Amino acid sequence: MAIRKLQDVDCKNKIVVIREDFNVPMKDGKITNDKRIRAALPTIRTALDKGAGVVLLSHLGRPTEGEYEEKFSLKPVAAHLGELLGKNVRLVARPEDAKAAPGEIMLVENIRFFKGEKKNADELAANLAALGDVYVMDAFGAAHRAHASTEGAVRKAKVSCAGPLMAAELAAFDKVMENPERPLAAIIGGSKVSTKLGLLENLLKKVDSLIVGGGIANTFLAASGYGVGTSLYEPDLVPEARKIIDEAKKAGKELPLPVDVVTAMELAPGQKVSVHPVDKVPADEMILDIGPETVKLYEKVLGNAKTVVWNGPVGAFEIEPFGAGTKALAEYLANSKAFVVVGGGDSVAAVESYGLADNMGYISTGGGASLELLEGKILPSVAALEDAGK
Repeated sequence: MAIRKLQDVDCKNKIVVIREDFNVPMKDGKITNDKRIRAALPTIRTALDKGAGVVLLSHLGRPTEGEYEEKFSLKPVAAHLGELLGKNVRLVARPEDAKAAPGEIMLVENIRFFKGEKKNADELAANLAALGDVYVMDAFGAAHRAHASTEGAVRKAKVSCAGPLMAAELAAFDKVMENPERPLAAIIGGSKVSTKLGLLENLLKKVDSLIVGGGIANTFLAASGYGVGTSLYEPDLVPEARKIIDEAKKAGKELPLPVDVVTAMELAPGQKVSVHPVDKVPADEMILDIGPETVKLYEKVLGNAKTVVWNGPVGAFEIEPFGAGTKALAEYLANSKAFVVVGGGDSVAAVESYGLADNMGYISTGGGASLELLEGKILPSVAALEDAGK
């Protein structure tokens, strides 16, 4: 269904309210990664170029709703945003204080400081929608939450539309999930099958190849009859993993499992590591990464793919030396001709830490939202935008 876009809306001399996702990591009151702020710049500039006054909304962290907490204030965001835009960004304490003239930018304090945001209260949603003439939902990272600023206000606004970031995210996932150039491969890593069971089941219907990594792969190895030592895995989900393996076989889909693994006594820096075939994992050691032969196997599978979606690392990449497998796959995909979408916090963090983000087809800004899209769920914000576009 068609979603109205900011680029197609008349904004001249109007107030445009933009829900962004400025939920950035902070340490001692300083922003440690401004990727989400930078991702919003084209949307803000588009509204300004169209002659609008801009009112920005966002949450930061998880404050106690209805209370002001200094550590969750958007003050550092306003200052940094002003530097990036080369314009003053005025932070206002309450939504009703935000009255931006054409060319002006105002940022309302953390939207979660106001009662009713998380409960999607009608009154707050209506008040937010009434702040301007156009309401722009651009916070893909919060699109899976039916909150007052992400869903309610979209429905109550006179004119609602998607911002360029939101539109780009949806287009990238549509290219993977609905109209992929085949073969389509997925890499699903992370620690638990339980958090990604719906994702694995949905993807199996759509992909040609499914690669699993991390703790998820351990559960799949156990389901295939291998001992996994003291590794993180979920015994109660072994039947589910076995079912997915069987379904892949029946459907003629590739689901390669590790053939060798990197093990150590514990997940900690400076461990003595060794590489073992999967049928010889020591009973007192844990699997913490895929081995070099598995990297070759996975690269062979990915070598045929025209489209790849990647959610979750294949090893404990944040602690050396257990990131070799994730790094090898990232480097391989960065140099491949496939269209690669990286979605999910940890896989994005891994790719960025290797300096390879610019070599991928698309890097998503949303962890939970991208996960739900890949599960085949309809995001509340997207449903609201679709209804507004009717």
